[in-house]
Amino acid sequence: MAKYEFRVSVQPQYLPEHSDPDEDRYVFAYTVTVRNTGEITAQLLARHWIITDAEGNVQEVQGEGVVGEQPILRPGESFQYTSGCPLETPVGSMRGSYACVAEDGTRFEAEIPEFVLSMPRTLH
Repeated sequence: MAKYEFRVSVQPQYLPEHSDPDEDRYVFAYTVTVRNTGEITAQLLARHWIITDAEGNVQEVQGEGVVGEQPILRPGESFQYTSGCPLETPVGSMRGSYACVAEDGTRFEAEIPEFVLSMPRTLH
């Protein structure tokens, strides 16, 4: 087991009620679970997202915390939140990282694995 480690999993969902394909507006929600799989209590300080649409356009989003919080997680604890992302194409992807700091002052990055945002029936 690593001393400093957050494991991240993401569940995306298409939101048809907020989308307008005729206007090239596709809205997705994604639920993120961050689990402290390390050996020491640590805090999530900031986020860095890389969002890519089907045309290869890339948008980067950086900021403090997630949904207005900077959760502190003891080993084995998890934090879950839901956020959203609009795209101009029916398919895209997101990936990124969280900047974290352990209670002993050690800084580390938690990778957010790439996941696909896809309107239903657009990918096989």
